[in-house]
Amino acid sequence: MPSQSTDADANASIASRQSVYADAGRAAVWGLGVNLFLVVLKIVGGLVTGSVALLADAVNSIGDVASAIAVRGALQVAQRDEDEDHPYGHTKAESIAGLSVALIVAFSAGMLAFETFSRLGGTPPPIATSAGIIAAICAIIKEITYRYVNNVAKDLRSTSLHASALDHRSDAISSGVVAIALLASPIFGDKAAYIDPIAAIFVCGYLIYVGAKMFATIAAELMDQQADKETVALVRSVASNVDAVADVEKLRVRKSGLEFFAEIHIQVEGHLTVSEGHRIGHNVKDQLMAKIPRLRDVHVHIEPFEQGD
Repeated sequence: MPSQSTDADANASIASRQSVYADAGRAAVWGLGVNLFLVVLKIVGGLVTGSVALLADAVNSIGDVASAIAVRGALQVAQRDEDEDHPYGHTKAESIAGLSVALIVAFSAGMLAFETFSRLGGTPPPIATSAGIIAAICAIIKEITYRYVNNVAKDLRSTSLHASALDHRSDAISSGVVAIALLASPIFGDKAAYIDPIAAIFVCGYLIYVGAKMFATIAAELMDQQADKETVALVRSVASNVDAVADVEKLRVRKSGLEFFAEIHIQVEGHLTVSEGHRIGHNVKDQLMAKIPRLRDVHVHIEPFEQGD
């Protein structure tokens, strides 16, 4: 009967991990669909109204489509089982995708800022007021998408989805700035054309900061930084409550994509046999894998417990 219970726990753990990837995949596909729709909307709107701003924003959305495809592909790769060349699996593919999106956000903002600065000295082009409504619609859609993807990213602690969410938020801000400039043109006349580039420079500075911060966070994860305190505390608590575990001596937990790997040193009574210690170690691993489904693997090391250690 114990073996049947262990098998059931293992199957439940696998099902839970699959559910996590399914949720992340849905969020990525949703973002991809929204970006594709906005590319078409901005191109058509730009051509019909003659708005260069909308056409430029469409180019930005094409880059977002590429980023969304990369994130979706990375989530697919991350689910692959271990193989001879990748004994720890492919989970870091998700983090690598997030790193790429963070770099794209910062680089795109830098290029836009440079281009905006270069045009400040010239005469601003006339602004098509009718395009403001389209830009406002794009901003609203992007903000809604940001909130959805960001909520999923928080629940799953997904770095790639968080980076994608920030990308959606940056697009919402950019489209909002364009909409304000276009809709304000009848009020401010020729001066309204200057609102867009000035606001764009401030937005670009914000996006560069966000991209750099996101890059630092994901880079730390790729360097096997210790997992968040809540996860580490949960692993310690579950292991400590396993029968015959006297203490947890050392614990390392690292995040790898959407999953975690743990290395734990537990102390047991020194008079126990090797077989008994081995059984306790297996119990610790089984309990951890069952109660924390996002643990991909656990390495347990047994140490003798001496009173006063």
